Amino acid sequence: MSRRAEILRLTREFYAEELYPKEIFIPGRTKIHYSGRVFDENELVNLVDSSLDFWLTLGRYGNRFEERLSKFLDNRPALLVNSGSSANLTAITSLTSPKIERPLQPGDEVITPAATFPTTLAPILQNHLIPVFVDIEIETLNAAAKNIEAAVTKKTRAVVLPHTLGNPLNIHDLMATVRRDNLYFIEDTCDALGGTYDGRPLGTFGDFATISFYPAHHITMGEGGAVIAKTTELAKIAASIRDWGRDCWCPPGVSNTCNQRFGWQLGSLPFGYDHKYIYSHVGFNLKPTDMQAAIGAAQIEKLPKFIEQRRANFKRLYEGLSDLKNIFVLPQWDPKANPSWFAFALTIRPKSRLDPLELTQFLESRLIETRKVFAGNILRQPAYEHINHRVSGNLANTDFAMTNTFFIGVYPGLTIPMIDYMIESIHEACVKISQRSK
Repeated sequence: MSRRAEILRLTREFYAEELYPKEIFIPGRTKIHYSGRVFDENELVNLVDSSLDFWLTLGRYGNRFEERLSKFLDNRPALLVNSGSSANLTAITSLTSPKIERPLQPGDEVITPAATFPTTLAPILQNHLIPVFVDIEIETLNAAAKNIEAAVTKKTRAVVLPHTLGNPLNIHDLMATVRRDNLYFIEDTCDALGGTYDGRPLGTFGDFATISFYPAHHITMGEGGAVIAKTTELAKIAASIRDWGRDCWCPPGVSNTCNQRFGWQLGSLPFGYDHKYIYSHVGFNLKPTDMQAAIGAAQIEKLPKFIEQRRANFKRLYEGLSDLKNIFVLPQWDPKANPSWFAFALTIRPKSRLDPLELTQFLESRLIETRKVFAGNILRQPAYEHINHRVSGNLANTDFAMTNTFFIGVYPGLTIPMIDYMIESIHEACVKISQRSK
């Protein structure tokens, strides 16, 4: 047995002895997280195997993961980055490239929901574009298609929209607006990997889609993300933006893929200037390491099972809480959608007499983690109160959800006893708080 094989054998033993989940769920004593990593010895073996190469930057595992992710998403080009936030930055910046026919320009308007995650919005501002905020639907927590259509002006060039908590957007109506007004569409799929609309994978509708592999999401690299491109040309631009802005497309450690490394004349550089050091974009360095990709390569093999478990957990919560529809607005989704849920949202109805803070504190006291819908109305956040922007219509639903909506987990690490305990605790909270409110 080679030394590498022996190290990997011992790694499997280490996982079994030290990391294999042994904790038994004890109601009220075991914390129920809203999300978390789910892994076995394969992730650890891949990680150690990659470390033994000591390649460090993207390499063989990165290639394997990108190929597998591309295949999962109808063979669209996939590009790994170091976070979902960097994926958004790469995608939006790519649409400013002079290499495309209609690049975004400073001052162009981009429609996005006010109920959002900060790094869905931040790249719009960082590229000197003007965000146009629209309201959401309470039932789906997504930007309403009618609001997007109403927000379009002659200055509108793009829409950047998330599938909130894994709930697919109304793609049918949205794409009608996108096509009619010739808009770019960035599909933030960070919460929704594995969901479909009309049988087609989410992440395959936009000019770009973005994915996060943070531990809270559907699969994890630890820190990591991906950009999914509509075309090979857009993928090359995104790779340039990710990789310092370079014009060369050789992978790390490779030279002269184009067979004319010293035969280019670009910009005002002298003829023959080394193509590996020619830059066609103002870019970044947003690559992950191959060790992170090694974890992702093991995780993506589990993705179909993870999606199945998320849907089963969501269904059990929905059925267990369906008798509380007079108290909560339960999630709703488009008939053509088959969500791969990130979480289970509950919105307290105004007439229920439940205090949102008291309810979530009760659940937290039971060791049931809760979360708000990210930043709420982002225009109320300190960092974004004074940004240059436009609001189309009003943000009444966004403000209502900011106060009255929270979510709990459905991730694959949850067991049936955990889910049943959450259902039981929510029922108990509703009774106790309602009685005190009378």
